[in-house]
Amino acid sequence: MSPLTDTAAPVPTGSLPPGSCRASSLDPNTTHPDPRCTPGALNPAVMQANIHQTVCVPGYTKTIRPPVTYTDALKRQQIREYGYTDTNPRDYEEDHFIPLSLGGAPRDSHNLWPEPGNPNPKDDVEFKLYKAVCAGTVTLAAAQKAIMTDWTTAEQIIR
Repeated sequence: MSPLTDTAAPVPTGSLPPGSCRASSLDPNTTHPDPRCTPGALNPAVMQANIHQTVCVPGYTKTIRPPVTYTDALKRQQIREYGYTDTNPRDYEEDHFIPLSLGGAPRDSHNLWPEPGNPNPKDDVEFKLYKAVCAGTVTLAAAQKAIMTDWTTAEQIIR
């Protein structure tokens, strides 16, 4: 298993004006990140050819997940950038837009955002896609594209 290759640091606090990013809604059942601020980013160490040595290995995501000190600091910064009026960090999950289990970049701030709700319904969709990728019924690229396009309809690609 390859160690984390993504070394991006979060955008420095205050680099985006407060409220410059907008989630599509505050409803955890339908929300999406602002594509200008959180377009998603991929982990270059994960590709279709090595999924059974990376994402499909039980416990893999634990080996690449950034520390809470990193994600908590980024979450506080991004709560301001997203202009949320509820600024309690516990009301948000610092979510990987493209999940680690589908080859999302672990530390790239373009792949992390303060998603309303904790836990949230997107987690179930991510798990179903992950299982399909590891079973070989959905390609890694198709699962990544489905999540980025609209996670609320992403399960439709599962055969």
